[in-house]
Amino acid sequence: MVSSGVSFRRLYLACVPLLTLACGGPASQDGGGDNTSDTAGTETAGEPVCDAGLIAGEDGECHCGTPEGVICGEDAYCDEPSGTCVEPTCGAAPAWSPGTQAFTEVTQAWGLAGVEGTRLSVTDLDADGWPDLFVRRGGTRSDDFNTDTRHTWLLRNADGQGFEDVTQDSGVLAPRQALATGIGRPAEIVASADVDNDGDLDIFTGITTSDPMASLGETSELMLNQGDGSFVLASVDSDLRHAASEDIVAGASFIDANRDGFVDIWVTEHGIQDELYYGTGDGGFVKATSGSGLATSGAATIAELNSGAVHSRAWSALACDLNGDGWTELLAGSYGRSTNHLWQGRLDQETGFVAFDARGVESGYARDENYEWQSNQFARCYCQSNPMAEDCAGVPAPAINCGTPNWNHSSDREPFRLGGNSGATACADLDNDGDMDLYTGEIRHWWAGLGSDMSEALINTGAQDVSFERPGRDAMGITVEHVTGASWDEGHMSLTTLDFDNDGWRDVYVGASDYAGNRGLLFHQRDVLQFEPVSTADAFEHNRSHGVVTADFDRDGDLDLIVGHSRSRCDANAPNDCYATSAIRMFENVYGDGGSWIQLKLEGVTANRAAIGARVRVTADGVTQTQEVGGGYGHYGAQDDLVLHFGLGDACAAEIEIRWPDGDLTTQQLMLPGGHRFHVVQGERATLE
Repeated sequence: MVSSGVSFRRLYLACVPLLTLACGGPASQDGGGDNTSDTAGTETAGEPVCDAGLIAGEDGECHCGTPEGVICGEDAYCDEPSGTCVEPTCGAAPAWSPGTQAFTEVTQAWGLAGVEGTRLSVTDLDADGWPDLFVRRGGTRSDDFNTDTRHTWLLRNADGQGFEDVTQDSGVLAPRQALATGIGRPAEIVASADVDNDGDLDIFTGITTSDPMASLGETSELMLNQGDGSFVLASVDSDLRHAASEDIVAGASFIDANRDGFVDIWVTEHGIQDELYYGTGDGGFVKATSGSGLATSGAATIAELNSGAVHSRAWSALACDLNGDGWTELLAGSYGRSTNHLWQGRLDQETGFVAFDARGVESGYARDENYEWQSNQFARCYCQSNPMAEDCAGVPAPAINCGTPNWNHSSDREPFRLGGNSGATACADLDNDGDMDLYTGEIRHWWAGLGSDMSEALINTGAQDVSFERPGRDAMGITVEHVTGASWDEGHMSLTTLDFDNDGWRDVYVGASDYAGNRGLLFHQRDVLQFEPVSTADAFEHNRSHGVVTADFDRDGDLDLIVGHSRSRCDANAPNDCYATSAIRMFENVYGDGGSWIQLKLEGVTANRAAIGARVRVTADGVTQTQEVGGGYGHYGAQDDLVLHFGLGDACAAEIEIRWPDGDLTTQQLMLPGGHRFHVVQGERATLE
């Protein structure tokens, strides 16, 4: 347990190994996670042994930064560059409980009026530490700035005072073709990373090129940040452009798959080959799918369809280390009840290269194990008309008027047709047991029956070969009300996890959209894997919620939410109908201020500079949380902040372990006070951000 009794001023030679970095020793560089330093600092006769960053003065005391610097209190941390003492902030508020306001709307105050979209991503254009926002409407569409016909908004966070539209000035939509003045290149799927390790975030923009009229002859592109938030096109020769053939991008996740210090990217495609591209470190990317084990086929037998050997019908992407071995798993959630893909990463000992093994079905991610088809209303229609057909005996009568047939009796009873319509999948350690779990978003209809997968948590078993258990929503208290009665639809396509009350446990927001009765759903984790709904009175009501990001936009120590809106299937006579426009909305967290917290901005040295793929374990008050720095995920491109936020509950400080995603999986340990944001450069002492 970490408490306010831990001294950051003097740790002496008795410091425990976990704290050796704070005591002055270097970060471990041996890949094994053990810091081999056995000294706590420099010592001469008559001088005290001082914590790193503290200098022994002539008065026999440890001073911050210089021998004449200030003397920090026992519980303070010396921020060496500024020479100031950072005092810990202890949590003052209990975990959220029903009847307590958690969020308030601030859309107008932040200048977001008129911004519309369902694809939302966080980035940091100018590396100023304030999370910026990239918003897109669905589909491959171009912006006409001459007539203010907009589909894309790149918004700069003006130091917490609101957002400024910098879309056109930034050059992020600069075309490669000779388009008319004021016409922007289409961009739908977005992910950010520092691809050239120059200290700023570059942006991948993916599109569908099936319709040349919509794509304007443009392709998916990488936009290189010039260091000031302006962008230029990367090399025309990059494989990432997918220029030689049709591109149908459905999701993108930056990673460092081979841990060479340069980010790579996993791009999922709808109905064609998903692709892995290796980064060259200068903005270039080369296709690495062939020979890596990721190849799939377009035409297949029933057995191959059931096993997931065919192309995904991707609707999302995710990259996450699910078995903790340092090699990233690659996931593609699929539409149309088809098989979700999970590729388990490993180092091929014979070739020395990274390889991937298909474990979608074996892991339990491909679909749940409910293969019941008899409750499908169209199956019942078929059996009513064909009572002698195989397995039709005893199938109940349908509850619908049977019209146009919508059931293939020879294939629709197969497992590959009894999965889900999978939107976003998020990766998070929901139960704080040290491994990453999943939460899936799914579209589900009442008429499809029990065999259609629901949105739910997949809890990691911790096995070396990735596998999950599905406790079920009811067992976890995740209740979804069907306000339309018996004929309901669940449009759960976007989602995120966050700790909105800073109690140290991840909560879940599910964006439910596109059908009557659907709205955003927020669930608070009140105990281990036990959730409770947060009412609209305590949070907010947002109909047809499609697209969501979370970040501490105002940098006040808690996580805020921005949500998008879909106007699909509007019906003024149905509950939770569409709004007049697809305007996004912003909700400020007004509860989390009371709990302690810590935020970490990581910077790799031998690891990729944005530290994408770094795994961080934070221990406070007996609870250990695990997070990874993510490079994008979700349904047609979502990304939360690269700055990691940890709620600490009542604790005043935290023990921190960082596993850097370099070739040796270098580890680093620190102890830091709560209530602050820190910048951690690999192998160096943390500084106040």
